[in-house]
Amino acid sequence: MGQKIHRIVTGHNKQGKAIVSINDQAPNAVEIKGWPGLWVTDLWTTDEMPIDNMTEHDRGARPLRHDPTPNGTIFRVVEFPPESKMQGIDAKAAFEHLGSTTKPREEDTAKHPSMHKTKSIDYLVVIAGEMWMVMEEGEVLLRPGDCIVQRGTNHAWVNKGDVPCLLAAILIDAQPAP
Repeated sequence: MGQKIHRIVTGHNKQGKAIVSINDQAPNAVEIKGWPGLWVTDLWTTDEMPIDNMTEHDRGARPLRHDPTPNGTIFRVVEFPPESKMQGIDAKAAFEHLGSTTKPREEDTAKHPSMHKTKSIDYLVVIAGEMWMVMEEGEVLLRPGDCIVQRGTNHAWVNKGDVPCLLAAILIDAQPAP
C-alpha cells in the first residue's frame, strides 16, 4: 500500500515572522527491505540538543536511520502490514536497511524475529489498525488512540490483524537501559 503522509513544517522568514516553510507530501517514505509492506516515513529529524529551530534545510529528507543520533530525535510514521499476508520477515535485512545499531539478538527472536531493544525513549500513538506490542514478558493489544511510552525495552511490533497498522512515533536519544 505505502503511506502518503502530508506534513507541514513551520519556520521563520527573514524578518523573523512565523511562516509555513514546508507544506508537502513527506518525501522520505521507504518500503523496508526484508519486511514487505513495512513503510517508514521520516517527517523530521534533529541531531543536537538544544534543537536549532532556525535551520533552513529539510531535516526530513536525509536517509532513513532506525535510531536517533546522539542528542537527536526522529519524528516518523510507520505502516506495519498484517503478518498473515506476508511470507515472513527477514529482520536482519530490515534492520540493516535502516542502519540500526539495535539489531535483534538471536536469543531474543524466539518470540518474534524483530524483537529488539532501543537506545531511545519512544513516544508512539496508534493512528489506525491494531498492533500487538510484544515484550519479554507479556504483550498488549494496541488500538487507535492508544499511546505508548517505550523506554528502551526489548520489544517487537506484531500486526495480527487483517489491515495495516499506522503508528506515529517520536524517538529521542536516551541512555541505554541495562
